[in-house]
Amino acid sequence: MSKKLSLTLAASVLALGSLTAGAPAIAAGDYHDVAKEKAPKTVKGNGQSYKERIQEWKENGKPGKLKEVELQILGTSDLHTNFVNYDYYRDAKSNSLSLAKTGVLIEDAREKNDNTLLFDNGDLIQGTPFGGYKVSVDPLGKDELHPAFAALESLDFDATTLGNHEFNFGLDYLDNALEEAPFPVLNANVYDAKTGKNRFTPYTIMDKEVTDRKGKKHTIQVGVIGVVAPGIMEWDRANLEGKVIAKDAVETVEKFIPQVEKAGADVVVVLSHSGMGDEVHTVGEENVTYQLTEVDGVDAIITGHNHDVFPGSYSELANVDQENGTINGTPVVMPGKFGSHLGVIDLTLEPRGKTWRITNGEAELRAIDSTTDEVAEQVIEAVKETHEGTVEYIRSPVGETTAPINSYFSLVQDDPSVQIVNNAQLWYAEQQLAGTPNADLPLLSAAAPFKAGGRNGGDYYTNIETGEIAIKNVADLYVYDNTVFVLKLTGADLKEWLEMSAGQFKQIDPNATGEQTFINDNYRTYNFDVIDGVTYDIDITEPAKYDGEGAIVNEGAERIENLQYEGAAIDPNQEFLVVTNNYRASGNFPGVRNATETIDFAYENRQAIQDYIVEEGTIDPSADGNWQFAPVEGDPNLVFETSNAAKSLVEQESAIQYIEVTQNGFAKYGYTIQ
Repeated sequence: MSKKLSLTLAASVLALGSLTAGAPAIAAGDYHDVAKEKAPKTVKGNGQSYKERIQEWKENGKPGKLKEVELQILGTSDLHTNFVNYDYYRDAKSNSLSLAKTGVLIEDAREKNDNTLLFDNGDLIQGTPFGGYKVSVDPLGKDELHPAFAALESLDFDATTLGNHEFNFGLDYLDNALEEAPFPVLNANVYDAKTGKNRFTPYTIMDKEVTDRKGKKHTIQVGVIGVVAPGIMEWDRANLEGKVIAKDAVETVEKFIPQVEKAGADVVVVLSHSGMGDEVHTVGEENVTYQLTEVDGVDAIITGHNHDVFPGSYSELANVDQENGTINGTPVVMPGKFGSHLGVIDLTLEPRGKTWRITNGEAELRAIDSTTDEVAEQVIEAVKETHEGTVEYIRSPVGETTAPINSYFSLVQDDPSVQIVNNAQLWYAEQQLAGTPNADLPLLSAAAPFKAGGRNGGDYYTNIETGEIAIKNVADLYVYDNTVFVLKLTGADLKEWLEMSAGQFKQIDPNATGEQTFINDNYRTYNFDVIDGVTYDIDITEPAKYDGEGAIVNEGAERIENLQYEGAAIDPNQEFLVVTNNYRASGNFPGVRNATETIDFAYENRQAIQDYIVEEGTIDPSADGNWQFAPVEGDPNLVFETSNAAKSLVEQESAIQYIEVTQNGFAKYGYTIQ
C-alpha cells in the first residue's frame, strides 16, 4: 500500500472522529463499513491494540470480519554462531544468549498462533570460536550441512538473509555453506562483478497456508527480500574486490518491489541486514532501515546489524511509535544480538477478492528468560558435534601469563589486552619481512580493544586470570576472524590514522565544573587503534578532526601531539610499515587509504597471537604506556563507564576512581589526567 494513501486515509479517519466527537466509538466490525477504501496498516479498528483485541476475543468472542487472518512474522538477527547457551570465551554456560533460548519463545509463539513465519536476518556463521572451528579446525565438507543452518532448520526457519559477516571467510566458503542450506538464503543487492547479475537469490515468494477466525483455510503469498550493508566491499575487500559489487540497499528494494508484487505477493517482508540509520538517505550508506520504512510496498521489516533493540531504541527519529513498534507506519523489529530477543510482527489481513490487504500492523520484542536453563533441545542436538568439538578445542593450553589480562580500562589508558596483540603482530611480521626489500623500514603495529563493553553490555570485556592461557583466551583477546596485513605509509599518514582513532573521545572543557563524560559511546571501539612503536599524546580539549566514518568535521583540529619514533619527532615524509588486519587495510580510514603498498600475509591475526604465546611460553602482559592524554589546565571532573567488575582494580590505578554502579553491568568511574 502506498504511504501517501495511508496518510490520506488516516487523515480522513481523524476528520471523521472530530465530526462525531462525543458519539460512541466505532466498533471493530463497523470500521470496515466506514472505510471502503484501502485502510492504512496503522489504523486500529476501534482504537484497541492488537493485544487488547485478543484479550477481548478471549472473553467475549471475536467480533468483526470472520475472514480476517492474523499473520505473525517472527525474527532473529545477529546470532553470530551463538546457538548453544554457552559462552565460549568464559568456557561456561550462559543463559543470557543463544538460539536455543530464543527457540523457547518461538515454540511458545507457534502454540498461540498457527499462522506464523520465521526468518533470520543474517550474521549467522561467524562470531565465536564455534564459527572459526568450522573453518580451520574441522573445515566444512563439500556436501556437509553447515551447523548454523542445521540449527535454524531444527526450528523450521522459513528463510534467512546474508549479513556482512557471512563474507568474512570468502566467497568459496560461503558458496559451499549455501549449497546445502535447507531454506532460501537471500540477498538482492550483491551482484557478480563480471555479469552484473544477482550473485545470490534476491527474493522468494512463499505460499503460506493460514486459518481465518472462522476456521477456514486460505493461502497468502508472502514475498521476502534480503539486503546487506554495502560496506562489505570495504570490510571484506580482500575477499570481494573484483568478484562482486554491492549496491545501495534502498534502491535495491525499490527495484525488486514491483517484481515481487507482480509475482503475486500479498505481503512484502524485507530482511534488512543494515542498521537503523537516520532520516537522510545517502546512496551507498551502511544503515538505511529507516528509509526502508518509507518505501511503498514494504509491509514489515526485520533489521539488525546495530546489535540494538527496536521497539526500544531510536525514539529520537521522526514518526517512531514505540508502543506499536512502527516507524513511518511500518512494523519493524530489531531483536538485539546473540539470540537475546525474538522479534514479533503481527499483521491483520482481510480478503479483497482474490488478494489480501493489511488492516493493521504492530511489532514487539520478547526477551529470552535468562533465569532458567530451559532451552529448545532440538537446537542443542542439531549442533552437538560442532559445539563439543569447539569446547574441547578452546580448552587447549598455549602458554602462561604472569599477570591478569583484562580490557576494562582499555579506552582510557594503554592496556595489556591491546599490548599483547601488538607484540604478537610485530613478532609475526618481523619474521615474514626478514630478507625482503622492506625489512629495514621502521615496523609499527596497530590494534584496538575489541571487547570494551559498549552496545554489547557490561560483561563484554576481556578478562583472563593469571596462569594458564588456553585457545579460548586467545579468542577472547581477538574476537574477529581477521588476517594479517602490513601497510607502507608516511609519517604524515600515520598522524592522520591516529587523529581518526582519537575520535573515540569527546571534547572536554578543562574549566567546566560539572561532570564531563569523555568517552564517545557512538564511536566503535574496534576503530580505536593504538599504534605501538611510536609514542604520542592525545589532547581531548581539541575537537575531533574526523567523524566515525572518516570524514573531516574540524579541518584544523589536531589532537595528536608529541608523535615520536625512537625519541625523535616523526618526519612527515619518512616511510613506515604498520602491521594491522584485513578489515583496516581494506577500509577508508584517514592515513590508511594513502598506503603506497599493501602486503597480505593471508594468516589469521588470532593464529599469530597463538603462535607468539606458544613461542614465548610465559608472557608479561604489561602495557608499555606509549600513549597518554595530554596534560590539561584546571581540574575537570571527568567520568566514564566500564564494567562494574573492574571495581576491585581501581586501587592499582592512580588515575581512576570508582563512583557508583549504573545499569546493565556498568559502573561510573572518575578519571584524572596526570
